Amino acid sequence: MIELTKLDGTTFYVNPHQIEYIECNPDTTLVMLSGKRLIVLEDYDTIFKKIVDYRRLIGAFKNEE
Repeated sequence: MIELTKLDGTTFYVNPHQIEYIECNPDTTLVMLSGKRLIVLEDYDTIFKKIVDYRRLIGAFKNEE
């Protein structure tokens, strides 16, 4: 799970494997596989880094090499 921040400043956790795509318009919006949309304070680069760090932590890249 990665930690993200809602627009009101509260933090929450998201399973990055459930993110279908990310929009930057100008707010950063995560579109989940379920169709739900989550607007967060973090920018795309920050979310990307968090996802990569999380996948390294769980060893996901070993299966992709």
